[in-house]
Amino acid sequence: MDRVRRALAKVTGQALGPYQSAVVRIGFAGTWLFFLLREFPNRHQLYGPDGPWSWGLAERLVASNDAFTVLLWSSSAFWFELVYAVALLASALLVLGWRTRATSVVFMVGVLSLQNRSVFMGDGGDNVIHLMAVYLVLTRCAQVWSLDARRGRRRGSASAGAGGPVLWGVLGAVLAYGAVTGRFGAGWLAAFAALWAGPALWWAADRHERSGAGPAGADGEPAVADGEPVAGRAGEGRAFLDVLANLLHNAGMLVIMAEVCLIYATAGWYKIQGSRWQDGTALYYPLRLDYFAPWPELSDVLAGSGVLVMLLSYGTVAVQVAFPFTLFNRRVKNVLLALMMLEHAGIAVLLGLPFFSMAMIAADAVFLPTGFLVWAGARVSRFSRRPSPGPLTGPGAGPSPGPRTPGPRTPGPRTPAGPEPVERDGAVGAGGAGS
Repeated sequence: MDRVRRALAKVTGQALGPYQSAVVRIGFAGTWLFFLLREFPNRHQLYGPDGPWSWGLAERLVASNDAFTVLLWSSSAFWFELVYAVALLASALLVLGWRTRATSVVFMVGVLSLQNRSVFMGDGGDNVIHLMAVYLVLTRCAQVWSLDARRGRRRGSASAGAGGPVLWGVLGAVLAYGAVTGRFGAGWLAAFAALWAGPALWWAADRHERSGAGPAGADGEPAVADGEPVAGRAGEGRAFLDVLANLLHNAGMLVIMAEVCLIYATAGWYKIQGSRWQDGTALYYPLRLDYFAPWPELSDVLAGSGVLVMLLSYGTVAVQVAFPFTLFNRRVKNVLLALMMLEHAGIAVLLGLPFFSMAMIAADAVFLPTGFLVWAGARVSRFSRRPSPGPLTGPGAGPSPGPRTPGPRTPGPRTPAGPEPVERDGAVGAGGAGS
């Protein structure tokens, strides 16, 4: 009973996996951003008025399956360009972690709008991004490695400044326009209204209960100081909203992990039923297709080795089928996770599918160990840290202090190179490297 009580307190008391959620956020937003940039010259053929999937066909399909896309609000070229530009901007801001509660919603709207406009233009990677864009809205994915976390450390609140209220005011105006003009279906209207009203309620509760755990306005992130949440006694309303946000975050992370396991399990078991995978020759055929051969010489070398093709075919099936069953064994899980990421990197190089591979690697990152992510973040932070500038010289710099007279050296305490992550109650503190 005590174990159940401790588990319940942990699930409701903190947003688990802060580093994993940050990696997933950066990975999927970055993948979509690079895809939109690469396809910018072809955007009209993919999702715009020049595409093979016409406006009338898109309208009929959306009316039949209740999919959401703002591109069908208007057929003007200006509206399409505006939506595409907003999707690009939202992806970049989500990578940086700026006003993440709002930008994650705009990111989801951009993904759904473009993909649902031309449903036959995507592949498996686009389907994964489609799903993860919805799940990310539920998570508190800006606890570390984000501009929100940086603002919280420097100014005492992740929501400091007027950017959050202004952004939510603009989104509220768009929501009101869509509701008045009937652009939303009943389900989508309720969902977007809840996404807009939730942070507004949080902001109001935070301002009303100043004795709480610190401001966490429109972005829904807790106030932090020196990398740690500000301690204090929250009021009842603020505490309830905090528990609800933690539950939604942890549920979203659980759904993301279950989705990844489901993808690999179904892929592996369907492969087992195929005769080409059973005889170990399945990978030979895509390697011989010109469409999937960005490096023909390398593809010819691999396809020419029957033993290598057989090992890669059987290994792919074995890793995909076994992975969901290894989650309770950390060492085996980490080995298979590394193999799957290498597999996707190979797909990106050999078959010319970089964005599919980037999306799958970003999904796999939800299972990366916290220690490894903290270590990687520390290395990136130290690499990107710039040395402080030297004293000013030249006109206007002031009088020179003159040469210093050397004196006896006295030992003193060594200044640490930087804050190290501290593990508390099984969770690594947000004051670690790279936050």
